[in-house]
Amino acid sequence: MANQTINLNSEVTDFLEELNHPLRKEIEFLRNVILSADNNLSENIKWNGPNYCFNKDDRITMRIQPTTTKQIQLIFHRGAKKQEQPIDKMIANKSKMLVWKENDRAIASFKNRQDIENGKVALTEIIKQWIIVTK
Repeated sequence: MANQTINLNSEVTDFLEELNHPLRKEIEFLRNVILSADNNLSENIKWNGPNYCFNKDDRITMRIQPTTTKQIQLIFHRGAKKQEQPIDKMIANKSKMLVWKENDRAIASFKNRQDIENGKVALTEIIKQWIIVTK
C-alpha cells in the first residue's frame, strides 16, 4: 500500500473519531485494504458504519455496531433493494472467508488485526471480484 493514495473520506474519519470504537485500529486497516483494492471505490457512512460504493452503488458495508462487538464484519451486497437471486453465488472464492447469506450477499468477519493481515490477499481478490460481478 505504500506510495498509493487512498481515498479516505474525512466524514468517515470524523464519524470513527466520535465513535471511539475499541477496534479502531483494525477498522482503519480494513478501510485501507478495501480502498486499495480498487481505485474507483468511494467511501461514505451508511447503516452506522463505513460503506463502499462503486459508481455510487453500495457494494460493501462495514458492520462495526454495536461498539461492544468483538469483531468487524464486511457485508458484500448489491445495494439496499432486494433483487432477484442469482442461481449461484455471485463469486466463487476458495478462501472460505465468505459466509453466504444469500447468493448475492456474503459476510467476512475479522476479530483482530492478525485475522485481517492473514486474509488480506484473499480479501483484496474478493473485493476485486465483487466489483466486477456487481457493476
